[in-house]
Amino acid sequence: MSETKDTNPKDAIGSKKLPLHLWPTTASAMGCLGLLDGASKYGRANWRAAGVRASIYFDAANRHLAAWFEGEEADPDSGLPHLAHALACLAIIVDAQAAGTLTDDRQFPGGHRALINQLPDHVARVQGVHAGKAPKHFTIADGEVGNG
Repeated sequence: MSETKDTNPKDAIGSKKLPLHLWPTTASAMGCLGLLDGASKYGRANWRAAGVRASIYFDAANRHLAAWFEGEEADPDSGLPHLAHALACLAIIVDAQAAGTLTDDRQFPGGHRALINQLPDHVARVQGVHAGKAPKHFTIADGEVGNG
């Protein structure tokens, strides 16, 4: 990713370690807001002591992402950004898994990957059927006041 400096022996060692600088500090800041909300309600790092079920935090993260994708910026209960809560949920899953306190109640394995790998054929076919059309694709900007 970056060049090592031959005159600095630390570069040769440090360049082989986890590149923590790649994670945006903005994501950390948002995740901290979500974790602050949880710490204020349940206690700091409560999931480490109590453990967590994967399905609970998967569902919560998906609810926050869905609400955000539907145009709702903030959670109505906390007033914090949905993305802050989603990042906090993912952080808790990762941390609990690393600590061995995650109850892994994910789905029994099914045909997800095989199906996902088959679907691009349908996507390409549908796109080909409609190749000459230019429909308007609506976005959140179309719902803003004054765009009527």
